[in-house]
Amino acid sequence: MNLRDRLTDGVYGLGWSTVKKLPEPAATGLGRRIADFAWRRRGKSVLRLESNLARVVPGADAERLRELSRAGMRSYMRYWMESFRLPAWDAERVRETVEIKDDHILREALASGRGVVIALPHLANWDLAGAWVTTYLGVPFTTVAERLKPESLYDRFVAYRESLGMEVLPHSGGAAFGALARRLRSGGLICLVADRDLSSSGVEVDFFGAAARMPAGPALLAQQTGAVLLPVTLWYDGAAMRGRIHPAVEVPEEGTRPAKTATMTQALADAFASGIGEHPEDWHMLQRLWLDDLEPRGDRA
Repeated sequence: MNLRDRLTDGVYGLGWSTVKKLPEPAATGLGRRIADFAWRRRGKSVLRLESNLARVVPGADAERLRELSRAGMRSYMRYWMESFRLPAWDAERVRETVEIKDDHILREALASGRGVVIALPHLANWDLAGAWVTTYLGVPFTTVAERLKPESLYDRFVAYRESLGMEVLPHSGGAAFGALARRLRSGGLICLVADRDLSSSGVEVDFFGAAARMPAGPALLAQQTGAVLLPVTLWYDGAAMRGRIHPAVEVPEEGTRPAKTATMTQALADAFASGIGEHPEDWHMLQRLWLDDLEPRGDRA
């Protein structure tokens, strides 16, 4: 492990071992100070966040975008502070913090025995939403994690999510897809963050009026296994976190598999856009997403 990898692993290790021991006000204040420091530096991540927010809120002027990006960085750091502390939360704390609208849609889908795929964007705290599923609903679920470098950091994230009641599979192409399909066929629950995919297998969608790519996996799993596909969006509301279970995305009755996948992924993108548009400050997208931001227009033409 090189020096950079050791430093990265050390920073996250310090967060999980130290931040969770801080009093709540101290942890909240620390997160806000870190967020404001990063925002004032106006580095690449902050500028990219503002660029992304400009697409989400097209009428916003420069001052409004700066306000949104500051709130966005605070929301992003809140995610991390909560994540460092979440393993120490008891079930009652999770239930008191999280409120999900239309959760009957999820309950009915689980009761059907068909298996359920939840797809959600990088809004608010998706790990906290997962803890709500395992504690409030009492339902275990499976998710997928990208392999991180160093390997010890990936192991930390896997151990963290497993401590919340999740089964975590490494993202390894067909092997992960096959395992997820087996979980669904047995009536299980799969949760996937699905608002960004820059691979060659990503599905092109219209997102806030411009082309972006999102993963095909949720739609393909629903088609192949007969599982119910549910979009979910989240947002912070003061000290609480709210969420909404959107109506199921149905498999089209006609068309080729690629055409069905495109239609279903666009429906997911539309549901994500509705949640992001209502709560743009809680969308933690500090990377390039739209194709026009990835490639010169001439190359795309």
